[in-house]
This record gives sequence, C-alpha cells and structure tokens, in this order.
Amino acid sequence: MRPPTDYEGSERMPAEATEVDPRAPAMMICARLAGHAVIRVVGRCEDAQENSQLDLSECQLMQVPDAVYHLMRHTELKSCDLSGNVITKIPPKFAVKFSLITDLNLSNNQMARLPDELCTLACLQRLDISHNTFVALPGIACQCPSLHTLLAHHNQIIEVDVDRLARSRALEYVDLSDNPIPPRMHQELKQLSRPAVSVTEREKEDWEEDLLL
Repeated sequence: MRPPTDYEGSERMPAEATEVDPRAPAMMICARLAGHAVIRVVGRCEDAQENSQLDLSECQLMQVPDAVYHLMRHTELKSCDLSGNVITKIPPKFAVKFSLITDLNLSNNQMARLPDELCTLACLQRLDISHNTFVALPGIACQCPSLHTLLAHHNQIIEVDVDRLARSRALEYVDLSDNPIPPRMHQELKQLSRPAVSVTEREKEDWEEDLLL
C-alpha cells in the first residue's frame, strides 16, 4: 500500500512557480517611492491653489505631469519652481496653461532647449535655467517683453547672440558665469553696458601668453 502524501488528492505546484522574483523587493521600493512622489505633487498643487506659487522642486519629475495642468486649471499661477528634477523638456502647452507666470525656476534639470512658445509669457520677469545642458542662450532671453533677469550659469553655453542681447529692451541682468564661452564673445559680453552680464574671468591660453611676449 502506498503511503499517503502531504498533498493527497492535489497536484504539486512546480518548484519554479513558488520561487520569489529577485527583483520584487526593488520593484516594491520603486512603487513606494513613486507613490510618495505622486502624493507630494498633489499636495503641492493644493498649496498652490491657495498661494498661486507652485513648488514642484525635488519631486523626481521627468516631465510636468498632465495631472498638474488639470489640478491647476482654475488657478492663476504667479510662480513655478521645477528645480532639482530630471526634466529634459518643457512642453509648448506650459505657456498656454500658465500664461500669467512671473517667475520660472528650471534650474538643476537636464534641459538643452526651451519651446518657442515660452516667448508668449508676457508677464515673465525672472527665469532660472542654471545647471542644465544648454549650449546656446535661448531666444526667449531677448523675446519675452517683461523678462529682466535671466540666470543661465553652469551650462555648456558657447553661442550667444550678443547684438540681439544688446537690443533687448527689458533685460537688465544675465548670469552666464561658468560657461565655456569663446574668447571673442567673452570680450563682447564684458563690454555690454546693458544688460549687465556676469561672465567668469577666463584664463589665457598658452598661445595668448606667447603673443604678449
């Protein structure tokens, strides 16, 4: 007579089916972090509905979520802080949804360009794009009618339309320090009387020193 088994009358499950996915703990942690990020964003949107200042800094954002536009649809934002995320681009609709914004902080992200639509932000006075990956100063610098302060330090900027910058009526201060600006352009920027432009003092190359000897 065959001795009874522990699972008499039922089929044994394959050993593979009972194994735990080694990625499960990491996936749970990621899901938990994502959940916390969503809660943080919603909470800050609710705060902005009261004070018209949207602070989405350090929220692990790769883009501005569509839910933000929905939550803020009845709020006239005055400022928006998107710093300290991993955002690579701002969508054109940002300018449409937040058309009355006066202060925009995009620092410490991974952006290399801005949409042309931001030029329609007629009330924008201060823009911070520092600590990104721009190689050219965005056209918005000379096109926003009310923009008086532009912070663009710590980028990779090598292209600046100096003549256009000089013709800007609103710009008062531009920070271009800690950018690899070419020598000739560096000199032209230093000679501008308006707007005031901050550039990092550059060290002369060896060949330039030789010319002085």
